[in-house]
Amino acid sequence: MTTGKLIGIGLGPGASDLITLRALRHLETLPVLAIPRPNAWTPSLAYRIIKEHLPVGTGQEHLFLEFPMSRDPEILVPAWTKAFAAIREKLEAGLDVGFVTQGDPFVFSTFIYVFESLKEDIPGLVVEMVPGVSSINAVPNVAGRPLVDGQERLAVIPATYGIEDLRNILRSFDSVVLMKVSSIMPQIVQVLEEENLLDASVYVERATTDEQRIVHDLRRIRNDRCVYFSMVVVTKKHRNGVLRGDAPKSQLEAMHAP
Repeated sequence: MTTGKLIGIGLGPGASDLITLRALRHLETLPVLAIPRPNAWTPSLAYRIIKEHLPVGTGQEHLFLEFPMSRDPEILVPAWTKAFAAIREKLEAGLDVGFVTQGDPFVFSTFIYVFESLKEDIPGLVVEMVPGVSSINAVPNVAGRPLVDGQERLAVIPATYGIEDLRNILRSFDSVVLMKVSSIMPQIVQVLEEENLLDASVYVERATTDEQRIVHDLRRIRNDRCVYFSMVVVTKKHRNGVLRGDAPKSQLEAMHAP
């Protein structure tokens, strides 16, 4: 029997109407959807995004798979092994499986581990990717903060990458996206304050959803333990492009001529 195809489906940052048309087509037609969740009693955010788009009465199978939010290998490895095996069973039965993931499947996504493991376990496995709108795109848009322009340089890092390196990163890049800031907001605010960048920063959680929250004054939340799906965006706007002074005066005048 021919092995089924594995399809990584990016669902976007949270709003159900930010799903791409390609993702929607797969959601409506695939025989199996693998749906990640943190544990058996916590609702799946990916499922919340897609549920209104799913077909009714087609027999589509939904595999709810547990991917714990932990760094402990003794917790992660058994859960991941079980999840990978469940997907592999469907693929080896000849069924195409779509793995749905919030954001983009190749940007800080659980799907990366699924992809790497199953590609190794199943020689010749065909994988299709459906890119999604990532939070790196969504957050600056909802916050009204242009991210990069012209000559600006961008850094995207998990906030837990190392608070001791954050200062150097802020000095080396024009815009910085700090992802998953929930557990270290006090340290982040302190560094931003010391670098005189608080006014250039904005905090966003659950972007594009009906629970979206935007905070422009990070001093208000400096002692908060924020939600997991949260980001801080720092935009200095010191080097943003030829249209802000690098172009010859004649070029600028020509652009604004009637």
